[in-house]
Amino acid sequence: MALKRRNKAEATFSMSSMTDLIFLLLIFFVMASTLAAPNDIKINLPTSKAQTNTRQVVAKVFIDNLGNYSVAVGKSKPVPVDPELLDPYLCQIQEQDSTMYIALHADQDIAYREVVHVLDIANQHHMKLVIATKKE
Repeated sequence: MALKRRNKAEATFSMSSMTDLIFLLLIFFVMASTLAAPNDIKINLPTSKAQTNTRQVVAKVFIDNLGNYSVAVGKSKPVPVDPELLDPYLCQIQEQDSTMYIALHADQDIAYREVVHVLDIANQHHMKLVIATKKE
């Protein structure tokens, strides 16, 4: 009597676990890449040979090539600020931490008076100011 086996092993591969893994990796890299962008404002900084690194920078003042001002406190996103309101805005930040440094990220193509405006504000209120440059 010949008995036939009804349970045959099929040679198939289930891709559902592999696609789950690929989607998890995709989500991880998308989330990591959005958090890795330090600045949303693209500024063409002037070059310099001297490079210093200050760890106590609390506020960053950005001036783009159109003369628009933005201020970022800590690691927050830059907030657009009117040039006339920059003085009280920086004073308010200084009240929170008097030992802070302000980093000025000014585009190399802007008028010199824009940089001097921020330098005057820092000098009037005895703030420590660092001008950001990129390495040659």
